[in-house]
Formats: sequence, structure tokens, C-alpha cells
Amino acid sequence: MLTRRHTLTLAAAGLAAALATPAFAQDWKANYPELIFAIIPAENASGVVERYTPFVNYLAKELGTKVTLRIANDYAAIIEGQRAGNIHIGMYGPASFARARMTGAKVDAFAIETNLDGTKGYHSVFYVKKDSPYQKVEDLKGKNLGLVDPNSTSGNNVPRFVLDGMKIEPETFFGKVVYTGSHENAVIALNQGTVDIAANWWNDEQESNLLRMARKNMVKAEDFRIIYKSEQIVNSPMAYLSDMPEPLKASIRDAVLNLATKDKVAFDKIYEGKQGPLVAVDNKAYDPIIELNKFVDALRKKKSS
Repeated sequence: MLTRRHTLTLAAAGLAAALATPAFAQDWKANYPELIFAIIPAENASGVVERYTPFVNYLAKELGTKVTLRIANDYAAIIEGQRAGNIHIGMYGPASFARARMTGAKVDAFAIETNLDGTKGYHSVFYVKKDSPYQKVEDLKGKNLGLVDPNSTSGNNVPRFVLDGMKIEPETFFGKVVYTGSHENAVIALNQGTVDIAANWWNDEQESNLLRMARKNMVKAEDFRIIYKSEQIVNSPMAYLSDMPEPLKASIRDAVLNLATKDKVAFDKIYEGKQGPLVAVDNKAYDPIIELNKFVDALRKKKSS
């Protein structure tokens, strides 16, 4: 004879078995008929679409659900989108990911870009035109500085940290500080003479934003030279919403971390053979960037007070 206690025990056992089945593991698809993958505007929109569309198609195939590419208008937009839960997966820069965490977005980094030598970092550089007379940053007093975005690591936060170390306050030392909106636009502004010095990202001699632009015939790399290169910065992360179901997050992780081998064409479209595969990472790797953001925030607050 089955007692009420036996019935409840059997029901619990049945539920546990159901939770362990592959069917339950895929129940997230009913609640996530579409996933939004968004990326910061590191380059112009057409370049992002061309570079990432094969990846989005690959991700949709691997997950078995629709994945839509969204290019954020600025760095802050991807932070706000993830904080609101409207962007499920985001490709960040280090500082913008750190800012997302600092402002309450429930996000977790799960993949990081690597270089061909296996390292996981890049640099912030200051470019000038090759034929300009400037040899060091101090030579540009009264000239115009091109930064990228207030939430850009190599295009704002590291440059401001570096300039502070040089005892340079950008808004008073330079004639004008211009936010260009993307790394490509910073180089274009320098090329056109809108600014005299521009911050940008640089991996190594094999890869940089400048070299990518040169491959697209937007500029000639030899027309520019570096007058300052920072210490290495931790590479950019991909992050998903923390509150998504674990089976969904596991599927996303597996797809992204195996992109280089499962769909080399899509991987090469993004990195053009100039970078290594994406590898696993966690939030802790970006704790130093949170401290960098806090430093820059303090500088800004000091300036406005």
C-alpha cells in the first residue's frame, strides 16, 4: 500500500529523473527563441557585420536557436543592454566589461581572446603621423588628442592613466580632446588632421587596428608611427547573462571555445589568422581593470570638483 509519504518520495524521484534528461536540458529553447549577440563598436558597422555574421550563423546552428547580431551604438549601450537583460551575449573590451560589473550588470566572462603566441594581452598605443615632428607625448602640448570612447580600455582609460603618470592633464595640456567613437575613427581623425595624436589598440607586430584598416585599404600603415606603448592589458572578454539557464550557458561556452576548430572559416573571418583561439576565462581576470576604472573615475571627479 502506498502512503502519502511514499507517493511524495516517488514523485520527487520522478522529478529528479526528469531534470536529468536531455529534454529538460533543452527546455531553455522555449524561453529563449532568440538570443542577442552584441559587440562594442571597435570598428565601423559594416566591418563588424562582415566580420561577425559567419560567427553568429555558426552559433545559431550549434545552439539550435536564432541568434541576432547587434552592433552597439557606443560602449555604454552594450552595458545597458546586458544590465536590462536585452543582450544575452556581449563582446566587450576589458574596461567596458569591468564597467558592466561595477554598475550592477549580472554578467560573467567565459571566453577571452588570445594572441598567436598564446598570451592574453594587448597594448594601448599613441600614434602620430609618420612625417610629423613629434617624438614623445610631451612634444604635443596645445595639439589635439584623439581618444575612442569613455569606456574604452586602450582608447581612454589606459591613456588617461599613462598621461597622469606623465603629469599631463589631457583637457588642459592638449588644445582639444576628441572622442571619435571607434578605434577606426581615431585613426581616420589622425589621418585627416582632425587630431595630432591618437590612442589605439595594438597586439604586436602582426596585428593591430591599424593593420586591420590597412588590409581593408582604409589607410597605409606606414603613414603612422607609435610614440608610446603601454604595458600589456588583459585581452577582451565575451560575457553572457549570469541568470541564464546553466545548460544554455554550457552550450554557448562549448560553441565559442571550439569555434576555431569547428568552424575555422568563421573564426578566420573575425581574426584573419592573426590571433589564437578563444579560451576560457572568468570574472577575476578583470579585477585589475575594475581598479583601473576606479582610478580614471577618481581623476574625472577630481577634475570636475
